Amino acid sequence: MEKMPRLYVEVPPEECIKGGKVTRDCVIIQGSVEVWLRKDEGVPDFVEAERAKFLAKEVYDRFYLYVDGTEGRMLADAILILPDGRTRIYLKKGDELLILPVEGYTKTIIANVGNRVRRGDAFAAVTTKKGEVHYLKPPKTGTVVFIDEITNRPHYVYYILPEE
Repeated sequence: MEKMPRLYVEVPPEECIKGGKVTRDCVIIQGSVEVWLRKDEGVPDFVEAERAKFLAKEVYDRFYLYVDGTEGRMLADAILILPDGRTRIYLKKGDELLILPVEGYTKTIIANVGNRVRRGDAFAAVTTKKGEVHYLKPPKTGTVVFIDEITNRPHYVYYILPEE
């Protein structure tokens, strides 16, 4: 069984806190301090809601809802925790992502979420009906943060966070 990445997305404080406890798994970021809390745990006294950011756990498959599809920019701050449990990718509101579609007769995923893909390296392959194989390569080096399997068509869309 393949584990899914975990996604935490910025929400207003009132969506996370009720009566001094968190209503769902969340991360509170205040300055350089991160507090990771599970549902029903109490919020530490030092947290000042007006100075802190609250990121609530979200269903990973809904990642695309937090990306502006036309500009490819993040609509909110987010933290992506890869299945290894150690690797975290921090995405800031306004970060620009490469949105790269993979369309064809048959598609083969080469790079998975969390993989770094270099400019010129293939991240996916497409086989045409004639049997020709075309390798898709990103225009910039970056890290794959999401692969959207479009339900109404048999295609994929890669979301890649480019490096500076």
